[in-house]
Amino acid sequence: MHREPTWRDTLYRIIFGHDTPGGRRFDVALIVAILVSVLAVILDSVQTIHAEYGSLLYAIEWGFTILFTVEYLLRLSCAHHAGKYAVSFFGLVDLLAILPTYISLIIPGSQAFLVIRILRVLRVFRVLKLVEYLGDADVLMGALRESRRKITIFIFAVLALAVILGSLMYVVEGEANGYTSIPRS
Repeated sequence: MHREPTWRDTLYRIIFGHDTPGGRRFDVALIVAILVSVLAVILDSVQTIHAEYGSLLYAIEWGFTILFTVEYLLRLSCAHHAGKYAVSFFGLVDLLAILPTYISLIIPGSQAFLVIRILRVLRVFRVLKLVEYLGDADVLMGALRESRRKITIFIFAVLALAVILGSLMYVVEGEANGYTSIPRS
């Protein structure tokens, strides 16, 4: 007997299933949201931009925090083992991506949590997949595609590391040592 998929099954396929049309659309939307949210955090660290657009960037930060909170709660609600997901690497990264904004309500000016917010970039790697093996006729194209993905993953890893380390230098060294913004760091 075949049972109809529940809303949790459907949600699971969209959120965790990277090989479905809905899953791919979700992944693309998530990547865009992650990159825009990280860009907003970086821009907010530049004094001249913060002075003029600080309120807007603050609102954007909260908008993304709410969006990522809803996404995190949806992942927990449809995961086959919510506890396992919550303590998994990506579950912890997802949690760490939203906590700093909420903590900033309790501890105003908690810039030290900026580095944790930058960890959102790590979420991008969840949706990148390895290239599938191709037939003998497509060996050359397969090698090129495989290399392109590996290069892309490597570039994203280097960029993520540069942003994380730059953020760390910005927080640790501060303005007194010439680190006036994350891009300068």
